[in-house]
Amino acid sequence: MAEMIRDTLFTHKDGGAFAFDADVSRVFEDMIKRSVPGYGLTLQMIRVIAGLYAQEGSKLYDLGCSLGASTLAMAHGIRVEGCSIIGVDNSEAMVSRCEKYVASSPVPVEIFQQNVQEVKFINASVVVLNFTLQFVPKEERLILIQNIYKGMRKGGVLVLSEKVSFDDDFTQQQHILLHESFKKAQGYSDMEVSRKRQSLENVLVPESIEAHHARLLDAGFEKSQTWFQCFNFVSILAYKL
Repeated sequence: MAEMIRDTLFTHKDGGAFAFDADVSRVFEDMIKRSVPGYGLTLQMIRVIAGLYAQEGSKLYDLGCSLGASTLAMAHGIRVEGCSIIGVDNSEAMVSRCEKYVASSPVPVEIFQQNVQEVKFINASVVVLNFTLQFVPKEERLILIQNIYKGMRKGGVLVLSEKVSFDDDFTQQQHILLHESFKKAQGYSDMEVSRKRQSLENVLVPESIEAHHARLLDAGFEKSQTWFQCFNFVSILAYKL
């Protein structure tokens, strides 16, 4: 990837809903690294998961691919022949940058500008939703997960990484405090943290860990497990048996 540009957007941006526009795409690599605890480890494990579960001659999907970090993680993990990766993002700015970043992929990659809800899944063995479902309207999430399941081979897996909420008020507030303290430790100011939180209200809509597991079961996945959690960020692995 190109040299990482430091995220200072919210030192001057005050007001308006968060959007994955050209300004965000320019600093996104730094933004997500400094905003999501455990993000780097999640990418490392996506590479491991792709190596374990990618099936010969199948397709792997990166939904909400942004700059293609998960795409490349999967590409470098695949150990079987005949695989290809499809990356999807609805942001024109993200897709434009992503196409350049994934040009170095060791396996064929196609990047499409499209809403993830519109994707037709075919012959999938690994599907990744890495901090993407939280931006999909809640009423459309089950249908998306059902479509993934229907288009997946037996033995396939879904990686679902999300910011989550907690029903218990004390637990919820403590995780918010821990997350915001993490961001300040990464160099964000109180003002930046506050402004970004306000911009994400009603744009990023988190749910509980229990709600995610229940939806996966409703969609058809026979088993799911939370394999990673750091504060209010988790990653779940769901299996089609």
